[in-house]
Amino acid sequence: MAQVTVTINDRRYNVACDDGQEAHLTRLGAYIDRRVSELVAAVGQIGDAKLLVMVSLLVADELSDAYAEMETMKSGGKGAAAAAAAELRLGESLEKLSERIESIAESLEHT
Repeated sequence: MAQVTVTINDRRYNVACDDGQEAHLTRLGAYIDRRVSELVAAVGQIGDAKLLVMVSLLVADELSDAYAEMETMKSGGKGAAAAAAAELRLGESLEKLSERIESIAESLEHT
């Protein structure tokens, strides 16, 4: 099992991942860091745990929008197979992301 260090809100977190997933996890960490930075600019440093909860909700909202768009595509009958494949990938990504967010939140609780 591989390990990647991601930096979120100027804090470094060591996160385990499957071999070969290091680059993907690094990109996800960078995305979350950008979203946290946007929140910090808007609301200030309100604590890592609160920032991560807020970012998690924002990412979940984005995913919800993507699911709604896929449902629209499916009901239109165009690209149903592609939409189904995209839905599966999104579901898998959400599951992995939620596991990683939970892990980071647990780490924050112990610091």
